[in-house]
Amino acid sequence: MVDNRYATALVIGSVLSLLATVYLSVAVGTPHWYQYNSPSVKHEGRNATELREDFINGDFDEKTYNETMFHLNGTLGLWWRCILVPSKSHWFKEPDPKLETQCVSFTLPQQFIPKYKYLGDHEEDLLRTYLWRCQFLLPLVSLALVFLSGLVGVCACLCRSFTPTLGVGVLHLLAGVCSLGTVCCFLAGLDLLHQSFVPPEGVEGSLGWSLYLALISFPLQMMAAALFLWAARSHRKNYTRMTAYRVA
Repeated sequence: MVDNRYATALVIGSVLSLLATVYLSVAVGTPHWYQYNSPSVKHEGRNATELREDFINGDFDEKTYNETMFHLNGTLGLWWRCILVPSKSHWFKEPDPKLETQCVSFTLPQQFIPKYKYLGDHEEDLLRTYLWRCQFLLPLVSLALVFLSGLVGVCACLCRSFTPTLGVGVLHLLAGVCSLGTVCCFLAGLDLLHQSFVPPEGVEGSLGWSLYLALISFPLQMMAAALFLWAARSHRKNYTRMTAYRVA
């Protein structure tokens, strides 16, 4: 039989884990980790059209798509890169065209392409290359750990055992570390990118809401891990004392 305190801790920990999983999943699937704002750039003319076509249909080149995002209010995510362009107008020219977001996803092979110290050169930047790879692998590892902990929890319920709860807490602890590592790798890699490829004057960058969702998932996972670990440890101590009392 489980004490009400431990049962409450398990329920709260499960809710926190579910919230963290939803937040992290949304963050991974959305492109708003970092966004550029270039209000002084005109979205009309042949230059903007060429940039849009190269961005959507051109070959994958880091320098090209970064320049396009600088000039067309781009946003960057773990799996997506987007720009803000005028919607396709009719035969007449609209005085104030509506803007729409067009996104292109990073393919799996593109995620493993080496990064270079200076865009356009061929001197590989190993630090930025591995930061880029870690920033999209770590959240997948985090979600996998949470999924594995859920399976362990289900097995514990079926076996009516409280012992696996300790493993669930450890898995959530590792998942929280991976979530924090994702944000750190993304910010570090972005800072190195801006050092080698400085945005044009007037272009401002800011953190997006997707990054904050990933950042919020970290304390939620850590709190869930703390609750699971506390419940497993306290229940084990209580069970040991009860066993010793019965033997005595």
